[in-house]
Amino acid sequence: MIEVLGRIRVPRPEGGRPRTRPDHISGDKAYSSRRNRSYLRRRQIKHTIPEPKDQQANRKRRGSKGARPAGFDSEICKRRNEAERTIDRLKDSRAVATRYDKRAYVLRDTVTIAAIRSWLRP
Repeated sequence: MIEVLGRIRVPRPEGGRPRTRPDHISGDKAYSSRRNRSYLRRRQIKHTIPEPKDQQANRKRRGSKGARPAGFDSEICKRRNEAERTIDRLKDSRAVATRYDKRAYVLRDTVTIAAIRSWLRP
């Protein structure tokens, strides 16, 4: 996760330095490590990452030394699930799933066509 966040560059429409910090990040249980959470807190990035059962049990077992539970908003998590299902629907197209396209504009057009086909599908 850390390497991916370091490459984010979102240009500003009015000019100036590109944004390098997202407003909010949603992830699945695989990204709930202490290192990822501390990195996001250090960069002041809000996040919604569910805590796995074993981490919850370890925290509760430690009692007062186990720290507070990680913040979690189930509504934001539901929105992440919608986005993942949409991407899975796009991957029904073999060209999108395999990503053989070498150029970004060709991949963008392939995804656009897959989205149109998905939208028109009965």
